[in-house]
Amino acid sequence: MSSIATAIILAIVVIIYTLLKRSSQIAPKSVPAYLKGGALVIDVRNHAEFNSGHLPNAINIPLDEIEMTLPRRVTDKNQVLLLHCQSGMRSGLAAKKLKRLGYVNTFNLGSYNRAARLVSGN
Repeated sequence: MSSIATAIILAIVVIIYTLLKRSSQIAPKSVPAYLKGGALVIDVRNHAEFNSGHLPNAINIPLDEIEMTLPRRVTDKNQVLLLHCQSGMRSGLAAKKLKRLGYVNTFNLGSYNRAARLVSGN
């Protein structure tokens, strides 16, 4: 296979990956209304990552603890939950886990930087 064909295939894979990742994230225009309505911002990074810096009012429930900890802290399965992590991958996994537990308003904010922009309104 030529290097050009390899580069094209790699570019296609990156584009598909990016589109799939973004398709699982919340639309930016929805975030302000959810926040005004009392949505919880949940940081699913580990404790050390959270302690190194986090969004104002975010609560930390690491991905590996989400299925056990969140149901004890949030009993209303209609509560809007806005999840984020460093890249958006763990928060996407957390959203899927919570939806399987019956949390119907669970959304992936994506990466920390994207979440910071959306939560601050920029």
